[in-house]
Amino acid sequence: MKRNVLLCLLCLLHWAVIAQNPAPDTSWIKANYIKTEQYITMRDGVRLFTAIYTPRDNSQTYPIIMQRTPYSVRPYGEGNYRRSLGPNVHLMREKYIFVYQDARGRYKSEGTFREMTPAIPNKKSSKDVDESSDTHETVEWLLKNTRNNGKVGQWGISFPGYYSSAGLPDAHPAMKAVSPQAPMSDEFIGDDCYHNGAFFLMDNFGFYSGFDGLKSKDGTNYQSHFSVEYKDAYKYFLELGALKKTNAAPYFADPNSIWRQTTAHPVYDEFWQSRNIKRHLKNIKPAVLVVGGWFDAEDLYGALKTYAAIEKQSPGNNNRLVMGPWTHGGWAAPAWKGFARYQFGADVNKYYQEEIETKFFNHYLKGKGTFEQPEVTVFETGSNEWKHYDVWPPANSKPTPYYFGPNGKLAVEKPTPSTSLTNYESDPANPVPYTSVTSGHRNNEYMAEDQRFASQRPDVLSFQTDSLSEDLTLTGEIVADLMVSMTGSDADFIVKVIDVWPAGSSVTAVKEGEKAVDMSGYQQMVRAEVLRGKFRNNFSKPEPFAKGKIEQVTVKLNEVAHTFKKGHRVMVQIQSSWFPLVDRNPQKFMNIFEASESDFQKSEISIHHNADNPSRITLPVLR
Repeated sequence: MKRNVLLCLLCLLHWAVIAQNPAPDTSWIKANYIKTEQYITMRDGVRLFTAIYTPRDNSQTYPIIMQRTPYSVRPYGEGNYRRSLGPNVHLMREKYIFVYQDARGRYKSEGTFREMTPAIPNKKSSKDVDESSDTHETVEWLLKNTRNNGKVGQWGISFPGYYSSAGLPDAHPAMKAVSPQAPMSDEFIGDDCYHNGAFFLMDNFGFYSGFDGLKSKDGTNYQSHFSVEYKDAYKYFLELGALKKTNAAPYFADPNSIWRQTTAHPVYDEFWQSRNIKRHLKNIKPAVLVVGGWFDAEDLYGALKTYAAIEKQSPGNNNRLVMGPWTHGGWAAPAWKGFARYQFGADVNKYYQEEIETKFFNHYLKGKGTFEQPEVTVFETGSNEWKHYDVWPPANSKPTPYYFGPNGKLAVEKPTPSTSLTNYESDPANPVPYTSVTSGHRNNEYMAEDQRFASQRPDVLSFQTDSLSEDLTLTGEIVADLMVSMTGSDADFIVKVIDVWPAGSSVTAVKEGEKAVDMSGYQQMVRAEVLRGKFRNNFSKPEPFAKGKIEQVTVKLNEVAHTFKKGHRVMVQIQSSWFPLVDRNPQKFMNIFEASESDFQKSEISIHHNADNPSRITLPVLR
């Protein structure tokens, strides 16, 4: 949704959208829209600051497209205009009533901010407020106070994407089309804060240092909790050491800071469960377009699981999924022709913005044209093709186990030795870096980065297939079942699925006139995920490992749509640190946020792969 440099990213995306050619600017918007600012009163008396851009042409009525955000609706002042409106330039030119609202407790809106308040069931009084009720009451006010056609849509990327999801339960009857894009859904299991109980250190540290500091009197800015600069994140966080020191000056000294709230709940308790929007996505009436990116480092999980929750809990829904080769919000950029070493052969954003997003809102809010987009539209990396399915994952995607074997072998045949295992020593003082790039910010390309820097380390295990005799396409969820034992009482398990390019491979140059990019032996990460081992059986009730005891650890990776081309290999890497993307596990069963440096210890970890204890990864093979 947000972490690390997301605020900067959102700003860049904002300016990128208006950079399209030809794109309106502030003067164009002033010539075509009238801006007004209003405080809209909610049921409990709290007023939410709202900026409304209405077409100057009053010869007809217009539908409303709204966005609710914790990131500010600036610029403030009725004479100060945004340089872009709505999800894309095409919809801005189509003419809608565009509405932006500061969420409860944020910026110029009144009330108390709470990071996620999806829905309160069976509301009994005016004090029972949440994002669903705030959305409903905002829509009601807009219908009565603007020149509209009686139809409303909502969209948002990241945190505003979550607000779009939160507007779906008990949606106002006028809400006809909603597009949650890269929405947060469950911050402990797969979005932002934690992934399967493992704390995403670098992103949280950077984001929360500035997000919820002291608000200025006029509500236009926030004071950061602290400010630090570093060019080498790996070195900085390693030297920072045990995280308990961050709960005091000069870091997060405020006990009410969201960082302190987040670190005070290191298990999946009511704090996190109450924020899970997925369980509230029942009986959804509006048309829904869920959008996500395969390279989204923040909310890949959120997009996939939001779509799945609506499908499961809202029979007969009008719900569609689009997954493209994007980073967080990349679909809003003016063009998207490649990422990392991928070259897509065409501008995938032109197709998405013109053929999907614009037609979605035009059809359901204006009654203009048709919207016959298939249920599921995904961009398949590797083959670089858009694919369409009636259901996700596709019905002909078959879970196929691949077994780890001796000498780094990965094959569909079950292992036969009665005793076979591979060991590595995991040392918190020398954690495996998540990237080979030295930077003070998250390397956004790590999700498609060459993993040879990791495979050369003794604390990273690699298993790979023989060269493929034909293309192998994976569409769906990947599940690794590891049979492990260790000398410590806790450990993290990172599982990476990698596309290994054969010798002599190359890809088209990024820029015209440049040489083709050498891909010989390139270990291109396709998907990766982490599980904090103590949560292997229950995210709410962590359990220690017994020294030397063999146990099964199941790691679920997010879905994928990727083709491993003929001649390539499928590789799986296993490791127990991913730093500083994920905080260091002391490899001792305890509350890590209370750990001292003396608690961090080396651990000998064994991955068993024999007939009695077969470690395997189940791949969704498209037949």
